[in-house]
Amino acid sequence: MSNLLLVPLEDTVVFPNMTVTLTVEVGDEDQVLLVPRHEHDYAKVGTVAEVIDRVRLPGGGRAVALAGSHRGVIGAAASDSQGRLRVDVEERPDDEPRTGRVKELELEYRAVVEEILELRDADERVGAFLRSIGEPGALADTAGYSPDLTFEQKVELLETLDVAERLELAVRLQRERLAELQVRRRIRDDVESGAQKQQREYFLRKQMDSIRKELGEDEGSVIEEYRKKIEEAGMPEAVREQADRELRRLETMGEGSGESSMIRTYLDWLVSVPWAKRSEETLDPVHAREILDADHAGLEDVKERIVEYLAVRKLRQDRGIPNDKRSGAILTLIGPPGTGKTSIGESIAKALGREFVRMSLGGVRDEAEIRGHRRTYIGALPGRLVRALRDAGTMNPVIMLDEVDKVGADWRGDPSAALLEVLDPAQNHSFRDHYLDVELDLSEVVFIATANVAETIPGPLLDRMEVIRFDGYTVDEKLAIARGYLWPRQVERNGLRAEEVAVEDATLKLVVSEYTREAGVRQLERELGKILRKVATRVASGEDGPVMVDLATVRDALGRQRFFQEAAERTAVPGVATGLAVTGTGGDVLFVEATSMDGGRDLVLTGQLGDVMKESARIALSYVRSHSGELGIDERSFDDRAFHVHVPAGAIPKDGPSAGITMATALASLLSGRPVKHTVGMTGEVTLQGRVLPIGGLKQKVLAAHAAGLTDVIIPERNRADLEDVPEDVREEMRFHPVMTLGEVLDLALEPAVQLHAVS
Repeated sequence: MSNLLLVPLEDTVVFPNMTVTLTVEVGDEDQVLLVPRHEHDYAKVGTVAEVIDRVRLPGGGRAVALAGSHRGVIGAAASDSQGRLRVDVEERPDDEPRTGRVKELELEYRAVVEEILELRDADERVGAFLRSIGEPGALADTAGYSPDLTFEQKVELLETLDVAERLELAVRLQRERLAELQVRRRIRDDVESGAQKQQREYFLRKQMDSIRKELGEDEGSVIEEYRKKIEEAGMPEAVREQADRELRRLETMGEGSGESSMIRTYLDWLVSVPWAKRSEETLDPVHAREILDADHAGLEDVKERIVEYLAVRKLRQDRGIPNDKRSGAILTLIGPPGTGKTSIGESIAKALGREFVRMSLGGVRDEAEIRGHRRTYIGALPGRLVRALRDAGTMNPVIMLDEVDKVGADWRGDPSAALLEVLDPAQNHSFRDHYLDVELDLSEVVFIATANVAETIPGPLLDRMEVIRFDGYTVDEKLAIARGYLWPRQVERNGLRAEEVAVEDATLKLVVSEYTREAGVRQLERELGKILRKVATRVASGEDGPVMVDLATVRDALGRQRFFQEAAERTAVPGVATGLAVTGTGGDVLFVEATSMDGGRDLVLTGQLGDVMKESARIALSYVRSHSGELGIDERSFDDRAFHVHVPAGAIPKDGPSAGITMATALASLLSGRPVKHTVGMTGEVTLQGRVLPIGGLKQKVLAAHAAGLTDVIIPERNRADLEDVPEDVREEMRFHPVMTLGEVLDLALEPAVQLHAVS
């Protein structure tokens, strides 16, 4: 252990066997320790150097010539009486025996350096100097003579005390130099041999990269840009590791590689996902309800569910309870077109203070549209969910899955199967897109799916959804929507001012009842648009306002009346009964007609009826025939008679069991000669024993009956509880008759036989 004067070297490394001249003051010391230093950070190992000469410089300064001897490990440090820093030094000369491994490394090192010298066209004396070195440690130290090595690499070489390890490090560093020189030589040869423009640009790009590396000014490179983006993206640890792996691949293969463009596209998508960005929620149930009420009339179930969702999140946040990742809201709005399912998504996002993205799934048949393509395919892209998150710019948007009932399936897979994980709150916190191949947390997303019918949605998918049904609007609700939303919007769209046109509620109600027959209000808005275009033409032609839209204006714009209250006319003769049905566009009124004729005992069914509806007609005929005595029907009425049951409109396919009691009533009316009361509509499934079974879609059917002017509705007893879903104002205007048997239906629906005899 020696105690030597420490001489710091700024960004310079002196190795053993090197001779340098330094302008430092060493006094009368014979030996000093030369230690490289960078920004006040000393290396752990220095070089013990002999003072071989002292020189006085012009101006009075002094310089010393120093010859490096061997390495020394720095120990304790202290200042001497002159204020100079002295350190204890553990001297570590290279005295390791030359083993087989060391000999192999010597040969490999000499071979690599010989290739470097050949590529550099170096002076022969350099090669001779290298061959004259016999000690393996000294041979490894010659790598430190290279100007291509960085300061850190030279310090690492100096601090490697083990000769074998030092040789391995020297071989690796020299191989990196050799590889770079070979690339430069190959590029230069291509350019000199008349390479094409693309090759010349590649060479220049490589030259620029090399220059930037030499100058330490490569921060503007593509690699650094990606590294900065990854740092700022706030990725989870697993995603960050994946991004770093891909970045290392890009760095090793260079920008000219064919695969580099694929990696860059992947990294672009990876950093475009807003991993750490979230919208600040407005957790105010009262404010949310105000927004929802202002944007939409009705839809109480949807509004209540959103307010409940907000209230739960607010309570958990206020009371310091972590939000459960499995408690995400997956709302599915099922109902006829035009009832406001799609537009309410934007209102929900506004009420929550979140971003809104709409994904249309109608006609989607490729599973990769949801999960993305694997990167092995040319032109692969992430799925729609990743794109939705990118477009939203946050990880907690409101995403609307529009027309989820119209998703198809073919040889490319079943997209609805991919949606199973997306719409399962217990799983979607770890959704994996095939393209990104990293886990995405979708648990904070509020998913809102829309559909017209639930029957075409696969059962497992429907099971994951919280279904809220839209059963259409009443006439009064349509009037309120037209006055508060549709009319002002169409006035603005047609270039009019509010003071230039006026309309009374009675006129709007006339448009609703005589020109539309729909569950929603989409057709109503189109009709209002037609009226206002006529008004706009009059105003643009110079007519003074305000223009009052009256009956004449409506008839001029929309033509003759399209829909009529025809129940009284249709049921005036025996054999016609008024039934209620549900279609893809909402509830509807249908008239079942029955007649008979001579010849055979056939039952003819027309009107594009499905198998279930055909069976209901046969059951109805069998019941009426078997109970003819109770119904006052002559049994001979069935002899050699063929019956024909028709359900207009014949161009529309129909199916389902709920027209069973309607068909039985039509046949009973025909055979008994008793007309059906024109104020009565009915729905219910019938059995051979005459029991009336429950049906679905009662609210939509009742709304259709109300719109058609019916005042009495016969329903199954077991559907009595469903009347609570019917709006209160509709319930007050109508009478409902829950029944258990078909006999009760006929008593309620048919005109009394006594009245018929009196008339006859």
